[in-house]
Amino acid sequence: MSETVVKKTPFQKALSDGRVATVFLFLPPALLLFTFFVVLPLFDAAGYAGYKWSGYGEPTDWVGLRNFSILAQHSVFHQSLLNTAKVIAASCLLQMPLALGLALLIYRKNWINTAFRLVFFVPYILAEVATGLIWSFVFDGNYGIAAKVSETLGTEPIFLLSDRQWAFVVIMFVVVWKFFGFHMMIFLAALQGIPEDLTEAARMDGARPGQIAWHVKLPLLKPAIAVSGFFAIIGSLQLFDLIIPLTNGGPSNTTHTIVSYLYTFGLTRLRVGFGSAVGIVLFVLCVGFAILYRGTAMRGEKS
Repeated sequence: MSETVVKKTPFQKALSDGRVATVFLFLPPALLLFTFFVVLPLFDAAGYAGYKWSGYGEPTDWVGLRNFSILAQHSVFHQSLLNTAKVIAASCLLQMPLALGLALLIYRKNWINTAFRLVFFVPYILAEVATGLIWSFVFDGNYGIAAKVSETLGTEPIFLLSDRQWAFVVIMFVVVWKFFGFHMMIFLAALQGIPEDLTEAARMDGARPGQIAWHVKLPLLKPAIAVSGFFAIIGSLQLFDLIIPLTNGGPSNTTHTIVSYLYTFGLTRLRVGFGSAVGIVLFVLCVGFAILYRGTAMRGEKS
């Protein structure tokens, strides 16, 4: 007499192997933390954005959309948006190609490549504030390396971080230097996951190294490139820690990004309501980009 096989539903399978218990054990604390530290502050910021409020006491001076109106007409905020767009462009057009090129050169496993990986990854390990302080000293026309170069060449001291035209160029250079190692590691991990059989077959067919990289490796790196681009753009939208020690938004408020603008014109001037409005705009930009990017560049990654 044959036994009747009872087919379990997906929920019964999950219940039997303990997955449901794991979800009920670990999900509530995560949701609780996310609610307290993300959702509730976001709703508070949305409420404060409608007030003229210094941050002390209860907000009572309701101004409606006035903070957003001031923001839309503020030339420094327009400059901050432009600067953020410049950082995004530098991250995508300079930082990512540099990281990808280096990864293609040193992805094979040997001690020399391991040493190079360490050297290239060290800038990313440094804290952003420490990086800003180091480079502010390098470009200091009085005491830094720039001063020594000027003295050696017998020219007048150069103060790039005080120059309206060059200050933000220096910031973009530091951003690329600081973060390309992170993206290099993403590409290294993806390259090491490519089967050697594919590249060996292309090599046997007479393909040159450049052709192998372009026609074999790059198509397989598309998911890694999409992830790297996502981190590069989100990181550019949130750039702050490098700005303050390098230029503090100067000269003449020409090097602010959105977040440093929020800090300078919102928090430091005790205009918490206005700063909350800037925060809401930044949140909308980040979420809008994440949704758009997920639906376009990362469309093939959907499960």
